[in-house]
Amino acid sequence: MRLLVRFMGFLFAAGTVVFLVGVGAVAGLIWHFSKDLPDYSQLQDYEPPVMTRVHAVDGSLLGEYAKERRLYLPIQAVPKLVINAFLAAEDKNFYEHGGIDYTGMARAGLVYIQNYGSNRRPQGASTITQQVAKNFLLTNEVSFARKIKEALLAMRIEKTYSKDKILELYLNEIYLGLGAYGIAAASLVYFDKSVNELTVAEASYLAALPKMPATLHPVRNRDRAVERRNYVVDRLLENGWIKQADAEKARKEPLAVTSRSNGAHTFAGEYFAEEVRRDIFERYGEKKLYEGGLSVRTTLDPKIQVMARKTMVAGLVNYDEQQGYRGAMSKLDISGDWGVKLAEIKSLSDISPWRMAVVLETSDQSARIGFQPSRELGGAVSKQRETGLVTLDGVRWARAVQGGTKGKTPTAVSHVLQPGDVIYADPLYKDGQPVEGQYRLRQIPEVSGAMVVMDPWTGRVLAMVGGFSFDQSQFNRATQAYRQPGSSFKPIVYSAALDNGYTPSTVVLDAPIEIDQGQGAGVWRPENFSSGKFQGPVTLRNALRQSLNTVTVRLAQDIGMPLIGEYARRFGVYDELPNYLSYALGAGETTAMRMVTAYSMLANGGRRVKPTLIDRIQDRYGHTIFKHDQRECRGCDAPGGWKNQPEPQLIDRREQVLDSMTAYQITELMEGVVQAGTATVVKEVGKPIAGKTGTTNEAKDAWFVGFSPDVAVAIYMGYDKPRPLGKGNAATGGHLAAPIARDFLKLALADKPAVPFKVPAGIKLVRVAAKTGMRAGPGETGGTILEAFKPGTAPPDNYAVIGVADADGRMPASQQQQPDSGFFMRPGTGGLY
Repeated sequence: MRLLVRFMGFLFAAGTVVFLVGVGAVAGLIWHFSKDLPDYSQLQDYEPPVMTRVHAVDGSLLGEYAKERRLYLPIQAVPKLVINAFLAAEDKNFYEHGGIDYTGMARAGLVYIQNYGSNRRPQGASTITQQVAKNFLLTNEVSFARKIKEALLAMRIEKTYSKDKILELYLNEIYLGLGAYGIAAASLVYFDKSVNELTVAEASYLAALPKMPATLHPVRNRDRAVERRNYVVDRLLENGWIKQADAEKARKEPLAVTSRSNGAHTFAGEYFAEEVRRDIFERYGEKKLYEGGLSVRTTLDPKIQVMARKTMVAGLVNYDEQQGYRGAMSKLDISGDWGVKLAEIKSLSDISPWRMAVVLETSDQSARIGFQPSRELGGAVSKQRETGLVTLDGVRWARAVQGGTKGKTPTAVSHVLQPGDVIYADPLYKDGQPVEGQYRLRQIPEVSGAMVVMDPWTGRVLAMVGGFSFDQSQFNRATQAYRQPGSSFKPIVYSAALDNGYTPSTVVLDAPIEIDQGQGAGVWRPENFSSGKFQGPVTLRNALRQSLNTVTVRLAQDIGMPLIGEYARRFGVYDELPNYLSYALGAGETTAMRMVTAYSMLANGGRRVKPTLIDRIQDRYGHTIFKHDQRECRGCDAPGGWKNQPEPQLIDRREQVLDSMTAYQITELMEGVVQAGTATVVKEVGKPIAGKTGTTNEAKDAWFVGFSPDVAVAIYMGYDKPRPLGKGNAATGGHLAAPIARDFLKLALADKPAVPFKVPAGIKLVRVAAKTGMRAGPGETGGTILEAFKPGTAPPDNYAVIGVADADGRMPASQQQQPDSGFFMRPGTGGLY
């Protein structure tokens, strides 16, 4: 008995020693791996990279910019269904354990022993807390050392942070495939939904993705993806988190994924979105743009943007088609599966409803075409093949271009199209309705151009078209293309004159003029568009209405180019205007954005406006870090609500760059241009419009810039490598750019009342003779107009003509330019009109 007691005592002592040694070994192991554990306290201030989102004025998404597509959601904003789906898939005991699931670890250990030596990856037993530790603080190394560190960190994290905080970190950090990080971004990328809109099946599929997002691709591995999704559905049912009926419905639901574009999400907004991206990059840098989670509210009005693009593209296409058909884009071997071959050709993605197609067979009356098939989410070419017919009506415009001349109107489709031709086509319309199954031949225009639409009172850019297709060329012609504005610059010249003592009735001589350029540069003889025709003395109103170059040159001589240069700088048209008289005719280069900004200052009464594409920028916490509108609103933040106090007042401290009465005078002159001048086509809008056309030397650029009381627009058309647009009236701003403005303004102002331009205080409206500008006699109404005069000015009672020449037609020596006079003609320049 004593021996037994001794033996039992020995065993107890030995067991105690072994236990203590084991505890010591475990403690030593914990101490060893605890020495270099990462600092988990950084999770408290964790700011994950979050995508920047850009919205239009109506809240619609314009674009997203990120290196990791992520939207951070606080746990309070995550629906219970989504939380339960991830718990069911990853860690159903999450709210019960202390960071480590010992049952799961035992199960994973048993599987490891069974698979030992099979080269299979060990089964994970990580809890959500352990995954947070790994994803935030460790690496993906597969080793026991990392698992031990992971477990130690998980226990410490559990003691420091709440379960909800840990789950919030996890749901926002995990990678879920297709470039999406976190559940909010994944919900948008896979299903184009917010997390609150997800069904049981959709939430279950997202919850299945964390361990193997590539393996569960919804297209390439659809069957396996559905199997894993249904496994999560079963776990939700098993845990009592959904009902039997919900589970059965979810299992039967097809895995329908909605592909979401990474580009501009507002149709026709690509140029605008890219300009905003560049602006943010310049303001805050790359990191803030792609990781800062900025919320950007832009000035883009999607409805106006669509109108602008529609009319601008129509204008470019109409002009291009008038030049003739240049032939197919390329040739394609249509033997075998033509769809796969056609899918390999790059087509423009932003010119809907145009579609790329290949001609399959032709006859005199029609051609059968096959449209480019779409690609599925995984990149595979769709097996569906769609065909249609291009009829004779769809090719009548397509006169062949041979040696620079256009042929006759086609009498057979086979004269235009041949099998294998790669083309673009869109639905054929008759009587305003599409003809089913019939299409019209299209070609990508060679000519390009730009349009900018602005709120003249604030400088907010409402719409921007930077070219025919952003997918074809990302060069933004609205802001980056410097072109000669031609006569559309003349209102700046006339504004300088009116602001310095001249009146709309001031008379200037329209007659041949010769300018000695000095320094051996020869004599410059500017001409009007109607070469060889002169009217003698004309008022400033009539000179601007008819865009008379000789009058503008004499006016510029009289007031001086330095003064015109000062006004050009005030209006932002040019940073520095050389003292050459040709620049008074628009020989300098500027952009459509600068021109519409300048005209906006004329429209708003002379107040400076700064163009902007952004209304407001907020950081990831909702704090406003930029706001365009700097006006002070006195009384807008009155505490305690309305108590019969005075109405709030907006205090506008913007610079007055032009006298408001001068602005009204030049506006009235430009209304005359629309009513009876070079832009009469715009009169069809049926609303008060002021504007000016412009056409440069050799008709390389055609312009129209104008405004109503509430919207300003600038349009130019021209080739990227400047060359003549044509000859005569057909190539002028009034023929090419003004019709685009007309079509746009008809749409943009369709539901707006016809509001006249506001007459500022102090202006006197005096009836004068339309031709001479002199005061009308008593009872005289025929051939008269109401003209605007400032206080202290009045219509002339007799002629005082500026620019009277000597008998031989040359300017008197006192009026000729001299090299030391402060301005002189640039050598080699001709007249602009």
